[in-house]
Amino acid sequence: MTVRIHPSAIVDKGARIGDNSQIWHFVHVCSGAVIGTNCSLGQNVFVGNRVVIGNNVKIQNNVSVYDNVTIEDDVFCGPSMVFTNVYNPRSAVSRKNEYRDTFIGQGATLGANCTIVCGSNIGCYAFVGAGAVINKDVPDYALMVGVPAKQIGWMSEYGERLDLPFEGRANAICPYTDAEYQLNGGQVKRIR
Repeated sequence: MTVRIHPSAIVDKGARIGDNSQIWHFVHVCSGAVIGTNCSLGQNVFVGNRVVIGNNVKIQNNVSVYDNVTIEDDVFCGPSMVFTNVYNPRSAVSRKNEYRDTFIGQGATLGANCTIVCGSNIGCYAFVGAGAVINKDVPDYALMVGVPAKQIGWMSEYGERLDLPFEGRANAICPYTDAEYQLNGGQVKRIR
């Protein structure tokens, strides 16, 4: 196993990149970054010093992963989606000591051109639609769209919409995998 790094990419000394990961054209990975195995960083991706990226993460073109972002395994970051790390930036005011942590749970999808406002936690297998703006925590398996984003449903681990209400208690089966999910108290979990 090896790491493939395009000659135009800059990987600063000290960055840790797992086996079988691919770093494409014009990527910059800073020295403190930790990137897992089997990851793909598309063209023009930036990864800051205080960033942790899990295994099998796909980061598409033109994404900047700034300090204080943690991404768990199997996350998909769509083209040109945006992370922030300062809630109220001003050019003339240094706020590097005010970075807010952002956490992306396992298996989540962050659609093209969506924005994740710092301090938000995205639940496991949540699905953020293209262009959505997330400014609050997102539950596991939630489907979020709009500006600001609102939950419009639930998604399976396979990435298909589940036939579940927003509240109450109900079960649904993913039509592609036959996995069963249960809604209880506003939370969804896989039960088989």
